[in-house]
Amino acid sequence: MAVRARDALRNVFPPEVAQRLHDVSRETGFWGLHLPKEYGGLGLSLLAKVVIMEEFNYTAVPFPFAEVPNILYECKGAQIERYLKPVIDGAKITAFAQTEPNAGSDPGGMMQTRAVKEGRDWVINGTKMWISNANVADFVMLQAVTDPAKRQHGGITMFLVERDNPGMKVVTPGIATWLDPLPTQFLIHFDNCRVPEDAVLGEVGGGFSLGQHWLMIHDRMLRGPYCLGKMQRALDLSIAWAKQRVTFGKPLAERQAIQWKLVDMYVAIRALRSMLYEAAARCDAGEDVRYEAAMIKLCSADWGAECLDEAIQIHGAMGESLELPLTLFYRYVRHGRIGGGASEIQRMLIARKLLRD
Repeated sequence: MAVRARDALRNVFPPEVAQRLHDVSRETGFWGLHLPKEYGGLGLSLLAKVVIMEEFNYTAVPFPFAEVPNILYECKGAQIERYLKPVIDGAKITAFAQTEPNAGSDPGGMMQTRAVKEGRDWVINGTKMWISNANVADFVMLQAVTDPAKRQHGGITMFLVERDNPGMKVVTPGIATWLDPLPTQFLIHFDNCRVPEDAVLGEVGGGFSLGQHWLMIHDRMLRGPYCLGKMQRALDLSIAWAKQRVTFGKPLAERQAIQWKLVDMYVAIRALRSMLYEAAARCDAGEDVRYEAAMIKLCSADWGAECLDEAIQIHGAMGESLELPLTLFYRYVRHGRIGGGASEIQRMLIARKLLRD
């Protein structure tokens, strides 16, 4: 039974609903369909995954899948049984810990959390902030500076730190945001947190690259289908509403002001979907798509927020009501302009490529 993954879903739903969703996911085989074949999945390509994810994000009900960060496949030896396989099964939950109070948009240059080698152990000191799932995580994938001179160029290492480590403390109740009714973002303090050599994920000094790879796929590329599903739902609701809603003797669908809003929403969806599918296919082919991922992150957040805003406007007061998922969708999509790298940061990354090339 995927008890730990089910517990995370209980932050959103009552226990019986969370259990039912997990049962459906397991019974239908959706739970692990995106996993590599060697771990019981179908070995789907990233392109296939984004197509499926868009469909599941058409609804406001979060559906449980095996949440396996791509960098966790870097586990070796005993790490596979201790961390990777339990996460695949849902028996354990992990959290990604990069951001710090003063190191959000520039983690490589501003990261203060340090790990110093003492004998066969590493001793970690520092604070991480805005860490999702930290309250329910069994272990965290932690980035810490191991060579201050090199930093992001070979001086940051990724560690697997278990929740029951006496040197790690998750500050509860955490930080509440407008995204969720319960605090979901947490601070983690590391005070002389001692971990063994085999707690290193990947290679010493290779942690920043791993973190960027996690961000590129999980937060930037997959932001595309996350937003597209909601944008498509908003458009479909808006079209249906425009046809049935009559004002001053005519349906809204006959008014040019509404027609143009629908057209803008449709164009944004088609453009983002095309951009996403191309980038996913190129990633499957082994190409470097970090800048394409930045474009998807930028456009999905900006266009998604505009699309949801227009949908709410078309629906009027009904758009603001909780009878429809539009305000919920807007909150989640709007967060993409900040979380995981602000839109301004994505523009900086893209401009760097343009000026370099």
